[in-house]
Amino acid sequence: MAWSKLKQQLESFLCPALYGRVEYRATGYRYLPDKAGICYISVDKKNVLNMSDRTTLNRWYQTEQEIKNDPDIEIPISNEEIEAVRKDTNGKVPEDRLKVMARSRKISEHAKELLSAQTSLSKSNFIVVANQFLSISIEESLESNDILLNILALVDRRVGKKRILNMTEKMKLKHPIVQYFYELRLSTL
Repeated sequence: MAWSKLKQQLESFLCPALYGRVEYRATGYRYLPDKAGICYISVDKKNVLNMSDRTTLNRWYQTEQEIKNDPDIEIPISNEEIEAVRKDTNGKVPEDRLKVMARSRKISEHAKELLSAQTSLSKSNFIVVANQFLSISIEESLESNDILLNILALVDRRVGKKRILNMTEKMKLKHPIVQYFYELRLSTL
């Protein structure tokens, strides 16, 4: 599908309060094949999410440590996760340390998911994900681990006020840019 048609379809699904505020933009260079294209989502004429085909170096370990050490990230831990740690350590670890170990494991998994999601942001991937968004249900888009699917679903008019208000706890575990678009949508209610 051509970019102009895709953009038109995506913008037709925007909730009325965000129409004109959220825009999808893309640049491409037909005669410069070595020049990478850029795709971005802007809110109130400011670019908030850039997607580029250029490859970038990832500071995997450093970024994971930053996520792990961020006190604002709240990770709920269930009794099953604590029991899994107890089983792995053969019960030789004190009870208070089990919670710390279970939290550390879960934060590490969460950090790896965030990092893998960030590395897949590119113009070509945006077009693929946008086409996927147009062909699947809104529930699948909201439940997905894909950042772009979450963003497209959050600004969609098919997601109502009640559903947005009930998603508060789920949004705490999402990528910061998804949380930004969630807050943007909450501000329109």
